[in-house]
Amino acid sequence: MDTTVVDVTNSAISQVVFIVFLLIAMGVLIVQLLGMAKVFEKAGKPIWAVIVPFYNLFLLSKIAGRPDSWGIMLCISSFVPFVGSIVALVLLIIISMDIAKNFGKDSSFGIGLCFLPFVFYPILGFGDAAYSPIIETN
Repeated sequence: MDTTVVDVTNSAISQVVFIVFLLIAMGVLIVQLLGMAKVFEKAGKPIWAVIVPFYNLFLLSKIAGRPDSWGIMLCISSFVPFVGSIVALVLLIIISMDIAKNFGKDSSFGIGLCFLPFVFYPILGFGDAAYSPIIETN
């Protein structure tokens, strides 16, 4: 068998696998964005803000009932190498847990919001949970 035929076949297979992976990733992203849009809608925030980078993080901190400085810190820490990533992760975990509490869920649901958002935001957004802020925003 000619090696060029094998190379072309392997290349075609890898392209198909890439396209399938890309379609699955886009589907997961769309499901997450729709879930987040419903969460924003329940919280009285504009749903278009879900697709605006950094502004959506700022609004998530507002939905969590945190002051503006938390949203700003979350956005800024995204640009700082290593230490910023750790700070952003800690802030995101706390904000996710507060969002869960404001929707009447427990802290473990908040951990799910942080680490599996494509599963937990649609559950929160399309479920029967109502937004009732426990933590007041400064």
